[in-house]
Amino acid sequence: MALRVYHRWRDLEPGDRLAAVAYGNFDGVHLGHQRVIADAARAAARLGAPLGVISLEPHPQQLFNPGGPPFRLTNPHQLARAVERLGVDRLYLLPFGHQMAMMTDRQFVEDVLVGGLGVRHVAVGFDVTFGKDRSGDPEIMKRYGETFGFSVSVAGPVEAADGDKISSSMIRQALREGRPDLAALRLGRPFAIEGVVQKGRQLGRKLGIPTANVPLDDYVAPKFGVYATRTRLKDGRELKGVANIGVNPTTGEVAARLEVWMFQFDEDIYGETIETDLVAFLRPEEKFPSIEAMLVQIRDDAARARAILG
Repeated sequence: MALRVYHRWRDLEPGDRLAAVAYGNFDGVHLGHQRVIADAARAAARLGAPLGVISLEPHPQQLFNPGGPPFRLTNPHQLARAVERLGVDRLYLLPFGHQMAMMTDRQFVEDVLVGGLGVRHVAVGFDVTFGKDRSGDPEIMKRYGETFGFSVSVAGPVEAADGDKISSSMIRQALREGRPDLAALRLGRPFAIEGVVQKGRQLGRKLGIPTANVPLDDYVAPKFGVYATRTRLKDGRELKGVANIGVNPTTGEVAARLEVWMFQFDEDIYGETIETDLVAFLRPEEKFPSIEAMLVQIRDDAARARAILG
């Protein structure tokens, strides 16, 4: 059964309610999030209920800290694909704005979870909060479960091999430090940037290295520099390549973006959506004394990327 995505909790059809759900801000759908979803899946099997995931869109940080730096690990489309791979039937991307932000923890449970979605089970993480001023926590959710007749499970922290508790903030920090390999270990897959290919000055094409330019938009900005990459096109092809993330200081600074050169590929994909995995960090972004010096380095970067990617 294909994943169904909902953008509301009110006025749902009877067949769209009564799921066993995982609740949280699942930005990244990392290994800790996956444990919460696995708990919900076990409850769904026990109850004979659909498996659902509840997340908030936009992320609450965008409401509470509107001037802060971009921080997303996944966009809504990537989140949907990630949970679908985990066997989720329904994704409730609930609209988060001032109205929901002002709900008390009881109002959120009574109006959204029970009245709107009719949840039969709620799986949460050990550090979940809900309601105005983050007043709700896992123990409070358990008490509401007893009051309103749904079961509750609480997933403990998931530890990485180095003993750190896996979290979205930890993954963001790894990316800012230029450690996509570490981020991938905590995500359970490579960190990927998805976006629409924009038309630039086409300088790379003139230099024999045609690149696809994708804005970073709301993604957390990884360390500026050069990465070995894999890029998926809309037709399903996956292409190895090398990419620069940054502002392109040698040829004229631009807004921070991903600029990926896909090997053995030279097709017009302007306006298409692509998704690029950051596989390995090769070097920091730098300003070269000349275009020729930059080209020499790019060829060396490409050779290193090919060796890493196999």
